[in-house]
Amino acid sequence: MDRRSFFGLGGAAMALAFTTNLADPWTAESAAARSADYPFQLGVASGDPLPDSVILWTRLASRPLEPLGGMPHRKIRVEWELAEDEGFTRRAKHGAAWALPEYGHSVHVDVKGLRPGRDYFYRFRTGGELSPVGRTRTAPALGSSPEALTLAFASCASWQDGFYTAYGHLAAERPDVVIHLGDYIYEYGIVASGGNRATPVPDQFRVQCDTLDRYRIQYGLYKSDPDLMAAHAAAPWIVTWDDHEVLDNWAGVHGPGGEVTEQDYLVIRANAFRAYWENLPIRVPVVRGPDARVHRRFTFGDLAEFNVLDTRQYRDDQVCGDGQQYDCAERLDPSRQMLGAEQEKWLLDGLGESRARWNVLAQQIAMCQLDYDPAPARRLSMDLWDGYKAAKDRVLTGMVERKVRNPVVLTGDIHYNLAGELKTDFDDPSAPAVGVEFVGTSISSGGNGNPATGLPPGGSDPVNPHIRFSSYQRGYVSCSVTRSQWRSDYKVVPYVTRPGAPVSTRASLVALDGVPGLHAL
Repeated sequence: MDRRSFFGLGGAAMALAFTTNLADPWTAESAAARSADYPFQLGVASGDPLPDSVILWTRLASRPLEPLGGMPHRKIRVEWELAEDEGFTRRAKHGAAWALPEYGHSVHVDVKGLRPGRDYFYRFRTGGELSPVGRTRTAPALGSSPEALTLAFASCASWQDGFYTAYGHLAAERPDVVIHLGDYIYEYGIVASGGNRATPVPDQFRVQCDTLDRYRIQYGLYKSDPDLMAAHAAAPWIVTWDDHEVLDNWAGVHGPGGEVTEQDYLVIRANAFRAYWENLPIRVPVVRGPDARVHRRFTFGDLAEFNVLDTRQYRDDQVCGDGQQYDCAERLDPSRQMLGAEQEKWLLDGLGESRARWNVLAQQIAMCQLDYDPAPARRLSMDLWDGYKAAKDRVLTGMVERKVRNPVVLTGDIHYNLAGELKTDFDDPSAPAVGVEFVGTSISSGGNGNPATGLPPGGSDPVNPHIRFSSYQRGYVSCSVTRSQWRSDYKVVPYVTRPGAPVSTRASLVALDGVPGLHAL
């Protein structure tokens, strides 16, 4: 089917992409096909944890760098089981599902009827082959009062920029949940040498992703990384996308322009959305026309509630030519949308109704004002919340008006570690903090980074005085949440251009219950 024919199907095509009402695999006619090669080369994963259910994922691929992963073009029966112990002596649930070629032979099982707040172990089997074992964990019961929660958040993993060593260290921590804030893949073509990895890749990787097959092999390459597979197997993930899962700096229905027409761009976006779902442990998105809703909410008793946002799909186009700009009056337009009116209302209504001690926005782009020019003139990024000032003001003011308890924003995107205090007026250094933002650096994007740059924890940036810590290194953020404090440990590695880097804690910052602001340890 050519692109324009696919686009002509409109919402029906998008809806079909996410259909999962399949025949009962126990009674269907065909049996599992035995592959000559090991079919679980992309590992296993779990995600979207609820108190009584979790998504289990795998994707069959004996040759991940081929569009169909080296699998036959027919459905394959895959058995799954989930147990209370890693040896599978206390099996809790089991069943079977179809891995269909139409979905890249991916499998998404929504296992229900589980007990809240406990570890489970899972695995898959097909054709006599067993998958690796994964660990998952359900969320605490609604209405419960957990004493603690551990989580890690990460973003921005360009395969050709370096090794995923940070994912391996994250896996070793075995947190209760991992939150991925976008740029899981990059859509760019990959040079023949494999970039900083010096691992040659086939010719089909030279061109940028646009077709469904091209996105699929990009995921196949990325997900073949052993450290990424270990991180998925260590804990359930909650994911959202940013721009590079589709195209750099995409904004709603606005593509990159140039030779890509708006119609072709929406087809590329639909291919990207489909490949994203195929390759990640996420529930089937709610489809509306060409859109696929991924903003959603996860509650961990009355300790923490996570509002997972989509800052790409419903935003207005970037103004003043995008990038970093001086004196862009258009960014102040009160009608400009970042989340879209519907998602913004959903967010503020949910925050107003929340009874959680910590109210979290898990999202993609920096909310704190970031002035990139030390001179009196301000240079702000039109792609970040600064380019949508009215939308940012509505969210921050809305949290104050609703007396939201302990707002915490978790952010990725900019390949820099930052910790800042949120304010309703960033231009007034004396304005009180109304919440905190922790910005995590990249897993590998940007190469090795530079440990000599940055602001020590507890310091004050003279240009952006609300920023209390920064560093330009690679890594992730590990968080320990209790009823009295939120602690974020910035974990960094010294290099990514070769494997085996050690991990260390560059800084630890704490937010206290009922006391807006940051404190360095």
